[in-house]
Amino acid sequence: MPIYECDPWREQYFADVYCPPDVHIPTDDVDGYKFNPRHRAIYNRLLVARSQGLECGLHDAPPPCYPVFCKPVTNLKGMGAGTSVLERERDFLENCRPGDCWMKLLTGDHISSDWAVVGGETAWCRHTRGIPAIGGTFDYWIIEARVRRRLERYCRAWIRTNLSDYTGMVNIETIGGRIIEAHLRFADQWPDLYGHQWLEAVVRLYQHGLWEFADRRRTCGYSVVLFGPHGRPYSFPDPEKLASYRATPAVSSVQITFFPDRPQHAHVMPPGGFRLAVINSGCLEAALRLRARMAADFGLLYEQRAAVVSLGAERGTGTLTGPGVSRTTDPRASSDRC
Repeated sequence: MPIYECDPWREQYFADVYCPPDVHIPTDDVDGYKFNPRHRAIYNRLLVARSQGLECGLHDAPPPCYPVFCKPVTNLKGMGAGTSVLERERDFLENCRPGDCWMKLLTGDHISSDWAVVGGETAWCRHTRGIPAIGGTFDYWIIEARVRRRLERYCRAWIRTNLSDYTGMVNIETIGGRIIEAHLRFADQWPDLYGHQWLEAVVRLYQHGLWEFADRRRTCGYSVVLFGPHGRPYSFPDPEKLASYRATPAVSSVQITFFPDRPQHAHVMPPGGFRLAVINSGCLEAALRLRARMAADFGLLYEQRAAVVSLGAERGTGTLTGPGVSRTTDPRASSDRC
C-alpha cells in the first residue's frame, strides 16, 4: 500500500484503497519532502512569506515593529512545534533562535485547503476552517461545503507560479487569506469526510496525472479533537471500547492518536495539550457528545460549557516568487494536524 501513512490510527482510511506498488503517495511532510526534491522550497516558511511580500526575517534580523509570529523555518513534524508570538524586542531576543524565522502576525480565519494539482493547474479544492483552542491546539475543524472564491483565486495564482510543473496533492494553510505554510500532501486527518471514492481519485492523480472526481453533493463535516493535560498517564482503550466509539450513530471514524507503548515525551504534540483522539462526523453535536463520553473514559473533566462554546463558534458567524511571548500560548500555531 504505497499510500505512506506514519500514524497507525489513520491507516483505517487507506487499507481498502488499491494503490499500485509503483505509485507513491505521501500523507506526511517527511515523505512529501523526500519524494519531491524539485519542489522542496515550499517547506521553507521564510520563502513562502517572501513570495507574498509579507514582512519577515531570520533570527539575526529583528522586525521593525511588534507583535510578530515566530516559528521554525522548516518543520516537517507539524503540531505547531516551536511557535510563539513575539510582543516586544525582549521576546525576540529570548525566543527567536537560530533556525527560526518571524513574519507578520496575521489575523482572520485559519483555513486548511487541500488542492489537486495537475501540471501546476488546480483541478479541485476543499477548505477546512479551524476553531482554535489554547496553546496551538484546535477545538475542532469544519470541513466546509462552501466555495471561498477570493481565497481560491489567491492560492491558485500562487500554486501556478511556485509549483508550475507539479502534479499531486497540495495542502495550503492560510490566515486572513495569506499563506502561512504549504505541504506536498493532503490533510490525512479527515479524508473520510471528502466524499465517496475521493481517495481513489487521489490514486489516479498520482498514477495517471489526471483528476476525475464527482464532487456535486458536498456536505459539511467536522473533525473534533480531544486533548488532555500533558504529564499524566492515559490508558489506551481496549478493542471493545474502541469498537463501541466507532459504532456511535452519525460518527464516520474515531482515531486514538497516541502510541500506548511510548512515553509522552516521544510524541510530537502542541504545547496546549496531549492529543488523545480525533472524531470525524457529519454531525457536530454527535461528535461533541462522543468526545464528552471519551473524555470521561480517559478520566478528564471536559466541561459542558466547552461544547456550548464549540456550537456557538460554528453557528456564529530554491526560491519562491509571487505567523508576552510563550511558545505555549498562541492558537495561531499552524498545523492541520492539531
